[in-house]
Amino acid sequence: MTGDARASTTPLPPSQGTLYGVGLGPGAPDLMTLRAARLIEGAEIVAYPTLAGGESFARSIAADLIKPDAVEIVMDVPMSVERQPAQDAYDAGALAIADALEAGRDVVCLCEGDPFFYGSFMYIFARLADRFDVQIVPGVTSVTACAASARMPLAARNERLTVLPGPLPEDELRDRIAGAESVVIMKVGRHLTKIRSVIDALGLMDDAVYVERATLPTEVVLPLADAPEKAPYFSMILLTKGADPWL
Repeated sequence: MTGDARASTTPLPPSQGTLYGVGLGPGAPDLMTLRAARLIEGAEIVAYPTLAGGESFARSIAADLIKPDAVEIVMDVPMSVERQPAQDAYDAGALAIADALEAGRDVVCLCEGDPFFYGSFMYIFARLADRFDVQIVPGVTSVTACAASARMPLAARNERLTVLPGPLPEDELRDRIAGAESVVIMKVGRHLTKIRSVIDALGLMDDAVYVERATLPTEVVLPLADAPEKAPYFSMILLTKGADPWL
């Protein structure tokens, strides 16, 4: 047997699989892109985060598209102000995904909204992008979904749009809102009382709209002054100052 013949009988290692970070949009399944739906329908392995052992919002959006026999990698992310428990969860998820990719299998990782806009997929991307082929599928963001639900254009011509996270300290939040033109405040949740107080003190209450669970059957859109005392994590405040900027 020649050297070439012997080489041809030696099994080759499988080529690496591709990791797809798939944005699902803000919640309504029909706001997924066609590309996202196609990838999920064909996926043999699907990964997604859950919060503290609860049901996965990401999975619920895509549930009708996931194959019954698909392997599911669940990343259980604890609800904690400490960063390390969540980092440990993403470490474990990245390890399971890497094992599949090294075996030559593609993995579709689900992410609410857009993977690179406050998206959980960024934590997986940071752990695996230097070792594997990673493809990003953008999704409709909660910002644009909330603006549509509130019928509230956010920016026109040369106007600046400022996006702020609700957990910012009160003084910083006040300064950033005061110096902005059009504002989106995300991650409202338990920070609603603080945010509402800051906006009221700035005299901007009449310009602010509260939106929770945009695009879902339980969606709520209200003037900020009429917002409930408590807000879910999936809530947002939109604020445009003064006259309609699009006129």
